[in-house]
Amino acid sequence: MRYSFNVPNFGDFASPRVFADLARRAEQAGWDALFVWDHVVETKALHRMIADPWILLTAAALATSRIRLGTSITPVARRRPSKLAREVTTLDRLTDGRVTLGVGLGAPLDDEYGSFGDTTDAKVLAERLDEGLHALDLLWSGEPVSYHGNQVTIDDVTFLPTPVQRPRVPIWVGGFWPNKAPMRRAARWDGAMPTMAGADVARTPTLTEVTELVTFLRACRAEYGLADRPFDIVTGGRSPSGPAGHDVVGPLADAGITWWDERLPWEEAEQADAVFRRIDEGPPLL
Repeated sequence: MRYSFNVPNFGDFASPRVFADLARRAEQAGWDALFVWDHVVETKALHRMIADPWILLTAAALATSRIRLGTSITPVARRRPSKLAREVTTLDRLTDGRVTLGVGLGAPLDDEYGSFGDTTDAKVLAERLDEGLHALDLLWSGEPVSYHGNQVTIDDVTFLPTPVQRPRVPIWVGGFWPNKAPMRRAARWDGAMPTMAGADVARTPTLTEVTELVTFLRACRAEYGLADRPFDIVTGGRSPSGPAGHDVVGPLADAGITWWDERLPWEEAEQADAVFRRIDEGPPLL
């Protein structure tokens, strides 16, 4: 089991300096990764102070040397795959291979897509997400690439340099469980990082929920001929620090979870003081 911490790219963490300090303290306290959300407006009526996640992660990269860094999640459907491929590659090389790309549709669709004249049709966005992921994988190969999908086109392009991590930067797919479509998508890539549908992000999932999730993902991996390849399964919520977290995290690890992702309630997640207190306590080590 490894341990990550999850924060928004708004509120106090709209400051790259604050985010860099968070990353430094997370590394010192023994966390294994730090993930940041990827919103452009989130709920636009709230007029949030929001920072670009890639600038935040660059600041974190320069403040750390060990922990993994990534997004949770990047809505690939509202990004041009060529631009995203360059950004992720550059960050992966800056960190000597410490990047994980968390992906999904993103939300809320009306605010994050519709506000800028983009479609809010979930089926179209899902197709754009799938084609975008395929395009990223091809571009990261360093080989000449041509790809012509319904949503994404690449015409005889070679992207160099490649990411440090081979064959690609790990792609973890988010989504709401028990919705099966996003977890089927996740099973085709390198990891699943679901949120339990209808739940506060800080609620620890039940052992039954996790067991059903793991069983479903393993069945999909077997169906796709990927059962023998490494695959991460992430779950999270709010946990007590240190040995007190054993009773929370231990049964989930036994069920097949490979990462615990610490998530504070919404009212605390964007407040640096609350996050720093929990970060400094360290992960719920087994």
